[in-house]
Amino acid sequence: MNRENRLRIALTKGRLLDKSMELFTAMGLDCTPIEHPGRRLVHAIPNYPLDAVLAKAPDVITYVEHGVCDLGIVGKDTILEQGRTFYEVLDLGFGKCRFALAVKEGSDFYGTYQTRRIASKYPNVARAFFEKKGMDVDIIKIEGSVELAPILGLADAIVDIVETGATLRENGLVPIEDVAQVSARLIVNTASMKLHKEAIEDFIARCEAELERRA
Repeated sequence: MNRENRLRIALTKGRLLDKSMELFTAMGLDCTPIEHPGRRLVHAIPNYPLDAVLAKAPDVITYVEHGVCDLGIVGKDTILEQGRTFYEVLDLGFGKCRFALAVKEGSDFYGTYQTRRIASKYPNVARAFFEKKGMDVDIIKIEGSVELAPILGLADAIVDIVETGATLRENGLVPIEDVAQVSARLIVNTASMKLHKEAIEDFIARCEAELERRA
């Protein structure tokens, strides 16, 4: 195997990183270097042939797709939006939330034949959802607080990630339909799966064993 016979995994920073380390620790991996990262972005697991790369979610997919990382842990939301080439091998069960279609309270979203305007940070997810419905909509990409779009009259609805729904309620919005369920996923580079099959299958088996123990 390359890189001194060690696998390399890209981990999404933030809450998914905390949950990933929790999983790894339960699997018996020593995550001390990741817990105290300093300014370092690549960390060697001392008791297992694995190096962890800390990255933003879209970059996790980029690193895995291009093969500089063999594996990655990233949210299904990023996978649905990016839609690139890799193996999605395991639902890790944490980081659960959902994509939802939300509108201003009291509005009748489906009660008109006019073209609706949809605001979202995830235009590809929103577009795919409405294409399945056979609906022609205008998608508006929003980078910040997408809840503002219907409040200001820019959009008829939003497609966004919802956890508790508190932010929607506080802004007079209500979810009317689920778009997709989201959780953290383990992904694998397609070439790495062939080149390092035994090592990757060992890692996947360790993950599966811990997830089954928790179930």
